[in-house]
Amino acid sequence: MNNQWNIRFQDENYIYGTEPNAFLSEMHRRLRLTGDALAIAEGEGRNAVFLAEEGMNVTAWDYAESGLNKANKLAEARGVRIQTELVDLNEARFAKDRWDEVVCVFGHFPKELRMKTLLGVKDAVKPGGYFITEVYSHYQIPYQSGGPQNLELLYAPEEICQTFADWRIVHFFMGEVERHEGTLHNGLSHVIQFAGQRPVQ
Repeated sequence: MNNQWNIRFQDENYIYGTEPNAFLSEMHRRLRLTGDALAIAEGEGRNAVFLAEEGMNVTAWDYAESGLNKANKLAEARGVRIQTELVDLNEARFAKDRWDEVVCVFGHFPKELRMKTLLGVKDAVKPGGYFITEVYSHYQIPYQSGGPQNLELLYAPEEICQTFADWRIVHFFMGEVERHEGTLHNGLSHVIQFAGQRPVQ
C-alpha cells in the first residue's frame, strides 16, 4: 500500500514520538477506563500502546502498514500486546456496541469521511463507554505547528457537539494548547478536545 502515510511512516524514527497524546493521558488518569479499546487512524501506535499499558485490550486501525509495523514493534519494546488491523476508514465497518472506548488522536479526513467516521464511532461505543478525541480545529492553519494545511481536513466544533449531543459530555474544549509530540506536532496549537460517554439507556 503506497499511500503518503505508508511512505512517511517508513522512517525509522517515530515521527509523532512514542509517548501518548497529553489529553488522552489526562483523561485516562481521570476516568480509569477498562475493557476493549479501539484506536482509529492510529499511525505508529503511541496511543494504542499507552492504552495497553493502562490494562486495556487494544485494537489499532490504520491504513499505513508501515505505521502498524512500528506500532507492534513499540508494543513489544514496552512489554504489551496490541492487535493491529489494516483498515481504510472509507471502507470501515463499525460493529455496533463493540467497544468500551474509542480513541481518535489527530485523525484528519475529508468532511464526508469525517462525519461517516464520527457516526460509526457513535454506534460502535457500548452503552456506558467513551469516545475520546483531540484534533486540530479549523483555526489551526496559521499556527504552523502541525496538522493538515487544508481547511477541509480540519474540525469544526459543531461537528462533534451535534453528533454527540445526546451523550454525557465529560470534557469539551476548543482553544490553544502546547503540543510537543515527535517532529511534526510542535508548539502552540488550536485544538478541539472531547470526551463523551454514551448513555446507558
